[in-house]
Amino acid sequence: MSLDVGGRLRQLRMARNLSQRELAKRAGVTNSTISLIESNAANPSVGALKRILDGLPIGMAEFFAFEPEKSRQAFYAAEDLVEIGKGAISYRQVGENLFGRSLQILKECYQPGADTGKVPLVHEGEEGGIVLSGRLEVTVEDERRILGPGDAYYFESRRPHRFRCVGPVPCEVISACTPPTF
Repeated sequence: MSLDVGGRLRQLRMARNLSQRELAKRAGVTNSTISLIESNAANPSVGALKRILDGLPIGMAEFFAFEPEKSRQAFYAAEDLVEIGKGAISYRQVGENLFGRSLQILKECYQPGADTGKVPLVHEGEEGGIVLSGRLEVTVEDERRILGPGDAYYFESRRPHRFRCVGPVPCEVISACTPPTF
């Protein structure tokens, strides 16, 4: 059984009302470091984890003894969705606490021209989504498609991929990934 260090860190950070940026600043690490750890895309060294935990503040023993409760909430109003990314791309997550969960569901909104970056995303699991409005360019390895309302994608996330809003209007997508790695 593997320990969900990222989920544990995310829950403790959110319980203290800290943004990833604020925790990174307190710990003297980059914002992307906190993001990668929370998504379990990177495993911190003991020294790096200690610095990050000092920013909460919480000791190593308390961190590893902490057992977050699994959420039992089944229904979420639109205003209950948790914003986990701000900027040209908004990611609103269903459920605040994904500890122990196998699936992450997002309502994504890409502003015109917004993209996930020139470096393709790669992580474990699978992901899929359905375009609700606008047009989304999805690149998976060497294959590229422009999807419109009602079109969908579904692929193994270890395949390099990228998303970009094309056209003059924002693009809205409902997506899911397993395990929750965003």
